[in-house]
Amino acid sequence: MGQDITVRERMDFDVVIVGAGPAGLSAAIQLKRLAPEAAICVVEKGSEVGAHILSGAVIEPRALSELIPEWREKGAPLTTPARRDRFLLLTERRAFRMPTPPQMHNAGNFVASLGDLCRWLATEAETLGVEIYPGFAAAAFIEEEGRVAGIIIGDMGITKSGAPGPAYQPGMELRAAYTVFAEGCHGSLTKQLIRRFALRGADHPQTYGLGVKELWEVPAANHRPGEIIHTVGWPLDRSTYGGSFLYHFGDNLVSYGFVVGLDYRNPWLSPFEEMQRLKTHPAMRGHFSGARRIAYGARALVEGGMQALPKLVFPGGLLIGDTAGFLNVPKIKGTHMAMKSGMVAAEALAEALGGARSAELAAYPERLRATWLWEELHAARNIRPGFARFGFWGGLLNAAIDTYVLRGRAPWTLAHAHPDHATLQPAAAAPRIAYPKPDGVLTFDRLSSVFISNTNHEEDQPAHLRLRAPERWREVNWERYAAPESRYCPAGVYEAVGVETGAPRLQINAQNCVHCKTCDIKDPGQNIDWCTPEGGGGPNYPSGM
Repeated sequence: MGQDITVRERMDFDVVIVGAGPAGLSAAIQLKRLAPEAAICVVEKGSEVGAHILSGAVIEPRALSELIPEWREKGAPLTTPARRDRFLLLTERRAFRMPTPPQMHNAGNFVASLGDLCRWLATEAETLGVEIYPGFAAAAFIEEEGRVAGIIIGDMGITKSGAPGPAYQPGMELRAAYTVFAEGCHGSLTKQLIRRFALRGADHPQTYGLGVKELWEVPAANHRPGEIIHTVGWPLDRSTYGGSFLYHFGDNLVSYGFVVGLDYRNPWLSPFEEMQRLKTHPAMRGHFSGARRIAYGARALVEGGMQALPKLVFPGGLLIGDTAGFLNVPKIKGTHMAMKSGMVAAEALAEALGGARSAELAAYPERLRATWLWEELHAARNIRPGFARFGFWGGLLNAAIDTYVLRGRAPWTLAHAHPDHATLQPAAAAPRIAYPKPDGVLTFDRLSSVFISNTNHEEDQPAHLRLRAPERWREVNWERYAAPESRYCPAGVYEAVGVETGAPRLQINAQNCVHCKTCDIKDPGQNIDWCTPEGGGGPNYPSGM
């Protein structure tokens, strides 16, 4: 990290945790129980805990039951049990019921607001004495003598020109013996840590998906609490990995989402538009009859599995949750794994704080390998790369053999061949995709969608989406790939303007950003850098959403 000469206030802790998601909060709770005297701080860039998490997730309560066995008596917000699973293969007009894979059976699980679960976990953590600071974005890590020694909170009141404004307030230093990064998928500091400490080998790239989600309020007569539907097939072509989910839960709520693997090849593809047109399918349209769309969001999903995990420990800290890569792709679940990784990390941190191990945090990956989390990752490791290697039908066959015949114990491990940004075809060689215009009732445009995400960024601040080399955009993105960022961004952040006059340039509408990180992942020249905006910016999903 470069030298920071700003005079900053300083606070000292034993452990600082970056991110108040399920991983970070579980780590804080477990650590406070194991080391009651430890000073623990959790920082969260959202305006409140849960502000960046849109409702509607299937929660496997296994880790929660280990962390807080009495969660039912304490009123954890898991109130809609999963009741019926359906798995559909879609063609353009028809739907075929498929056997639900064992990994996708949801008996014993719950459909819930993950944001509300995190709010509840935060209350539990604060009751134990954990300090939680929402609205504070970790903008940099502190390194001293080759070791991470804490974080720097982003400055407030910096103007677009980069100079301090009238409301300028320098961010504080939060110093710690150990720093835990639980930033979620493709964390902005985690990507820097991976480079700085060589945590990932070039032969183990991570692979991602983009999930675009809507929350609908449906008539009571159409609501079927606990119904869970997953689809594959149309509208995606046979070379693109992805599918949809639809969950009925809560008070007449339906969570609908669409996931596209970011290793897709066609630069004309728009995950947002694919998500919209899927709603027009006869098997899907009825769920939205008489309903009202009330929220919208998007986020990248980490899909690489066991073979894409980076090294989890570095001098002075460790990685947990989605930022490390803990998600079970065939289950389409990561909350239970994120929580478990935080709990195991807490055990290693407690030992390190107590001076019981000279190797400091080495116990963390060692302990993980002895848990059910590692067993799950190992059993699921060949499903996602099978689709990339064999295509749609071959991927389904590989998944069936791996699941039903080999039961996750294949004597081989399929590798991810390339990072997602390296997969796009030139625009001239790819078929264009004609997307229908939105009707404003069932299907929508991006800007009206961003509006209901309550996304807000302070206008007079530096753009948090930056081109490393602005001159490269025209040569690479425009001339070779026809500005794919204008299609893969689910929030209309990127626009190619000046096309009619023969002078195309990229316009970045950073205020629209819903913090999905897709641009940082998929940009073919790796020229876009997603940095943290001022704390409290971005989407804002209140309790119940």
